[in-house]
Amino acid sequence: MLVVLAWLGASGWASEAPTLAADPALEAQMMDIAQELRCLVCQNETIAASHADLAVDLRQQIRSQLGQGRTPAQIREFMVQRYGEFVLYRPRLSAKTLLLWGGPFVLLLLGLFVLWRALRSRPGAPEPGALTPQEQQKAQQLLGLAKEKD
Repeated sequence: MLVVLAWLGASGWASEAPTLAADPALEAQMMDIAQELRCLVCQNETIAASHADLAVDLRQQIRSQLGQGRTPAQIREFMVQRYGEFVLYRPRLSAKTLLLWGGPFVLLLLGLFVLWRALRSRPGAPEPGALTPQEQQKAQQLLGLAKEKD
C-alpha cells in the first residue's frame, strides 16, 4: 500500500515545469523583453525573474505576441498602454520622469555646493605671531637650547 501511495504521489500530483516556447530563439527574445519590464506584484524584480502568477501570465502574453509577429517595441508599447510607465524597468525620459532622471545629479551638485561653502567659511589656522621674550625663553628651555645657569 505504501508503494502505491508513493507511486501516486510521484506521478499524479507532481507539478510540471512551466511551458516554454517551442522555439529557443523565441524564448530568448521573450526573456530579453521580460528583462525590461517590471513585475507589478513584486515591483523590485523584472517579470523574467519573478515567479508571481501575473509575471507568468505576462511572459505568456509576450510569447503569444511574438508568435503573432509583433516587434519588441510594439510589445513594450502595449504593456505601457495597459499598465502605465511603471511597468518599464528603465523609464523613458519625459516630463513626468525628469525628476527621476535628473534628481540624483541635482542632489550631487547641491551637496558639492554645500561642502564648498562649508570649507570656504571655515576659519583658517591662526597666523603665527611673534613670541614674547618670556615665551622664547620657555621654548628654548623645552627644546634644550637654553643655557644652564649654575
